[in-house]
Amino acid sequence: MNIAQILEKMIGFSDGNIHDIEHFMKVWTYAKTIGELEKLDRDTQYILEVAAITHDIACPLCREKYGNTNGKYQEEEGEPLVREFLANTGMTKEQISRVAYLVSHHHTLQNIDGIDYQILIEADYLVNAAESGYSRENIGNFIGKIMRTESGKRIARSVFGIA
Repeated sequence: MNIAQILEKMIGFSDGNIHDIEHFMKVWTYAKTIGELEKLDRDTQYILEVAAITHDIACPLCREKYGNTNGKYQEEEGEPLVREFLANTGMTKEQISRVAYLVSHHHTLQNIDGIDYQILIEADYLVNAAESGYSRENIGNFIGKIMRTESGKRIARSVFGIA
């Protein structure tokens, strides 16, 4: 499946939850943009974009099962859901495994291994910071301590007006 088909499938999976749909669409947009600016190879860009679209696939289940969408719950519940979701998309086992890994680690800021993982963390943070009204201090700390891509840093500074 191409990215548009994955997006359409995820929109259907979201069952009309506008917040969830808008959230993953924004994360996908930032991830796509940062990935392209960082000149990722085609396969890494594709994996990044699929991971960005599906990163919160476990949120509906977590709301039902735990009453919240705590990041650790999302990571635990997300891997089997995303594997099933991607099973008949034409993706290789290796691609699905990498997306599942990214989805099951997208709230883990330690031991980030890979540019796709780094960009997913950055893109999700940008959207969460805007949606949740993070402080300028929090955002500045994230830019300085966690962000590694020059494109992500530039975008974060522009979006949040941080020099």
